Amino acid sequence: MVEKADILDDKAVARAITRIAHEIIERNKGIDECILVGIKTRGAFIAKRLAEKIEKIEGKPIMTGELDITLYRDDLSVKNKNQEPLVQQVDITHNISNKKVVLVDDVLYTGRTVRAAMDAVMDLGRPAQIQLAVLIDRGHRELPIRADYVGKNIPTSSDERIVVKMQESDGKDQVAIHE
Repeated sequence: MVEKADILDDKAVARAITRIAHEIIERNKGIDECILVGIKTRGAFIAKRLAEKIEKIEGKPIMTGELDITLYRDDLSVKNKNQEPLVQQVDITHNISNKKVVLVDDVLYTGRTVRAAMDAVMDLGRPAQIQLAVLIDRGHRELPIRADYVGKNIPTSSDERIVVKMQESDGKDQVAIHE
């Protein structure tokens, strides 16, 4: 795969995260009943940054947690192509019952990862609501899932790949399309 186009640089990523933080606060009329749950790896980094922004804006911390979802599927193998994502680890120490859970991920594509994350959350209790925040929505949904908060919509072909780099794991913030 070769890089086709840079979509977001570090400043654009920061602006998108700030905007999403404000939208979460506005839509939920504060953060008292909200829990941010990042989907590892890059979704967890984005959730941590959102939590920091929200704390600066609101003057108090927001509850947070993480989910580790590993894909079974190996896209090179026809046998495994249609397997579902598997939740490997849940690190949510707060009671989610009657709370607004905001799942956070880097890229929304088919919707299968988000569905697995919702199943994991539902196994922990009955939230009042589950919302979804993503840095990038690239389309191509296979399930009826849509993000409540989107940093940027990037229409793609199925041959293209969105590559998100985060300072915490990759040494820089960047979103690019690869072919």
